[in-house]
Amino acid sequence: MIGRYAHTGRRLTMTVASALAIGFLGLVMASPARADGVQSPQDLMDSVSKQMFNALDANRAAIKKDAEKAYPLVDAILRPHFDAQYTARLVLATHWTAASADQRSRFVQAFYHSLVRLYGSAIAGFTADRLTLLPFRGDPAATEATVRTLVRRDSGATIPVDYRLHKTAAGWMAYDVIIEGISYVKNYRTDLGSEIDAKGLDAVIGRLERDGLSAPPGSVK
Repeated sequence: MIGRYAHTGRRLTMTVASALAIGFLGLVMASPARADGVQSPQDLMDSVSKQMFNALDANRAAIKKDAEKAYPLVDAILRPHFDAQYTARLVLATHWTAASADQRSRFVQAFYHSLVRLYGSAIAGFTADRLTLLPFRGDPAATEATVRTLVRRDSGATIPVDYRLHKTAAGWMAYDVIIEGISYVKNYRTDLGSEIDAKGLDAVIGRLERDGLSAPPGSVK
């Protein structure tokens, strides 16, 4: 099944990009609030999804003319709730251990910005009615959580898209997306791992940096 989500020209297919993008837009849709007032994964998802859809609605005309107008919106709203460094470590796997501090920093930023471009290109026409949040089954006291959704494709068919979050010092943060049972972290790990083995880490970082040239400026902490 991995082949169904393979990269095309080192980019995810638009179907997968759309699923990932609309999922991250809804990465925060609604769950029972904790009695102690601590924000739960779905509390977070409710807040962030509203911010994103409101931002898209306010800029819909401009984004339709120029998809790059969506990039700063995605960056500003996604960045605080997406654990870019943790995701990068999972994607690089053993290559992370062998990487220098500079290579790690560059990879985190380049990988994140390439995702911002991918998501930004896919979300111009998205509306909130394409995402259905399923009942939350997790334990609000846990440090890991999975939020399940259904995403409606243009054809009308729906696909299951789940999101993995973990609790950090900064609160709940997303780090993986599972589309029809396939983890995008694992998919990237396989794809980029092969490319790193063939060309070296610096070459892959350079490509990702070129992919993200038009992404919003700023470093990922």
